Amino acid sequence: MIISASTDYRAAAKAKLPPFLFHYIDGGSYGEHTLRKNTEDLADIALKQRVLNNMEDLSLETEIFGEQFSMPIALAPVGLTGMYARRGEVQAAKAAANKGLPFTMSTVSVCPIEEVAPAIERPMWFQLYVLKDRGFMKNVLERAKAAGVTTLVFTVDMPVPGARYRDMRSGMSGPNAAARRVFQAMLHPSWAFDVGLFGKPHDLGNISTYRGEPTKLEDYIGWLGANFDPSICWKDLEWIRDFWDGPMVIKGILDEQDAKDAVTFGADGIVVSNHGGRQLDGVLSTAKALPTIADAVTGDLKIFVDSGIRTGLDVVRMLALGADCTLLGRSFVYALAAQGQSGVENLLDLYEKEMRVAMTLTGAKSIKDLDRNSLANF
Repeated sequence: MIISASTDYRAAAKAKLPPFLFHYIDGGSYGEHTLRKNTEDLADIALKQRVLNNMEDLSLETEIFGEQFSMPIALAPVGLTGMYARRGEVQAAKAAANKGLPFTMSTVSVCPIEEVAPAIERPMWFQLYVLKDRGFMKNVLERAKAAGVTTLVFTVDMPVPGARYRDMRSGMSGPNAAARRVFQAMLHPSWAFDVGLFGKPHDLGNISTYRGEPTKLEDYIGWLGANFDPSICWKDLEWIRDFWDGPMVIKGILDEQDAKDAVTFGADGIVVSNHGGRQLDGVLSTAKALPTIADAVTGDLKIFVDSGIRTGLDVVRMLALGADCTLLGRSFVYALAAQGQSGVENLLDLYEKEMRVAMTLTGAKSIKDLDRNSLANF
C-alpha cells in the first residue's frame, strides 16, 4: 500500500460512507488492473536528488489559460460529488477557490451550475460528455456561459460505460439496489444525517434543471446508459468548438495520434487520462502513456494528466514526465467525504508541502524547471 494523506482520508471515507458510495468512487472496471497500475507505475518513477542549490525562492505558481494557479493542480470532474458531503460540489469548489485553484464541475453533479458558481469568487470549469441528447448539451453550455465558466473540459473516453462490477456488488446498481442503499445508509448514521437527511435534493442537478423534473439516483445509471453516444467522432465536437469561445480541453487521451488529432481539431488542452481505471481495463497507466504524448504535442497545447495521483510527489513526477498541470479526482473526494471543505483544504495543503520538499531536493525552483532531468530512472 502507498502510504499518503490520501490513504488516510480513504480509510476515513470508507468508515463514514455507505458501501455503495465508497465503492463507486474507489472502484474501477473489470479486474481493476489499470486502477492499480496507475498508482504503482507512478510510485515507481524515481526522482533525482540534488542538493546545495539555494532553494529559498522556490515557487509553485503557474499560469494556465490566463488564470493564475497557486500550484499546478485542479480538482477533476467527479460525478455525484454531492453525495459524499452535504452539497459536496459547493464545498469542494470553495476549498479549491480558497487555495487559488480551479474546480471542475461534472455533468452529472448533484448540485447544478447555478448553485455552485455564485458560491465562489474564482471562475470554475465545467466538464461535458458527448450525449445523444444534443438539446441538453446546448442547454448546459449556455448555462455554463451564463454562470461565468471559463474552461470547458470535454470527456471523450466514455462513448459507452465501462463494466464496473463493484457497483453491482455494492448496491449502486443491480437487483434490489434501492433497498440495499437504504439499509446501508441506516448503518452509517453520520452520513445519513449530514447528507442523506440534510443534503437534499439527491438528484442530478444539471440534468434535472434541463428536464424540469428530478433525475434521481435510481435514474442515474439508466439515463447515462441511454444517452452515451458510441457514434462519437471528431466532427461531432465541431459545433461545440464553434459555440464555446473559451478554452476547450479534451479529456481521455492515451495515444499520441489522438493527441495530435486534438491539436488539429483546435483544442487548447488535453487530459492524458484513462478515467481513473474506470473505463477500459488493461490500457496503459497515465504515467506510462504521458511521456510519448508529451513528446508528440508539447508546445502545441496544454497537457493535463490525471489517474493515480495520490501525493504531492506524484504531482512532481507527472510534471517531470511532461504535464503542465494535474487533476485530482479520488483523493479530493476521499477528503471531502471524511471532513468536508476543511478536509479538501487540508489535503491541498499537504500536497503543497510535499511538492515543496520534492522540488527543494530535486533542485527545481519553479514548475518550469521540472523535466526529465529531474528523474533518476528515465
